[in-house]
Amino acid sequence: MPAVPDPGRLAAFGLLSFLIIVVPGPSVLFVISRGVVLGRRAALMTVLGNEAGLLVQVAAVALGLGAIVERSIAVFTVVKLVGAAYLVYLGVEAVRHRQALHRALEAEVVGRRARRIFRDGFVVGATNPKSVILFVAILPQFVTRSHGHVTVQLLLLGLTSVVIALVCDSVWALLAGTARSWLGRSPRRLALIGGTGGLVMVGLGLRLALTGRRD
Repeated sequence: MPAVPDPGRLAAFGLLSFLIIVVPGPSVLFVISRGVVLGRRAALMTVLGNEAGLLVQVAAVALGLGAIVERSIAVFTVVKLVGAAYLVYLGVEAVRHRQALHRALEAEVVGRRARRIFRDGFVVGATNPKSVILFVAILPQFVTRSHGHVTVQLLLLGLTSVVIALVCDSVWALLAGTARSWLGRSPRRLALIGGTGGLVMVGLGLRLALTGRRD
């Protein structure tokens, strides 16, 4: 059998990744703050750093942690429930603190060189709790075990998610860099984005908690 995930599962994982990634979280807030204060170039450099950080997470899961979770139903269940609970927590916090996007616009960022901007984005991406949950608790469910080569499948699925994140974060970067005044004029508009995203995150967390392994 080919060392690739089932096309249906790959598509399903891509859609689920999009729904999680598109919701404003730590990385998006950081990208927006850079775009509004420093402009499009700095925001896009932040995005590149962020996705480089995600690649570290993908590699760590595919080469070790992901395999452990994949082999053990008990470990998988614990990770899944912890991940689901944290997704719900992030969603509730997003709803409670839906003014966070507006505060991100008001944050002052001192001008930095491209290397420093990239490095800061890398740190945020590598430590992003949303992506940790996505790669550790959700990604193993979409591996087609009958195809073998689990590590390769985990890498391919993870890379799919990173590409989606690159596109979504780049859109946020361009919007923040080119529509500063429009975003800044309406705190209510930003609060709606954060609140709606929080509700989506709660729903995803509940769905994860009720989802079993796909063997």
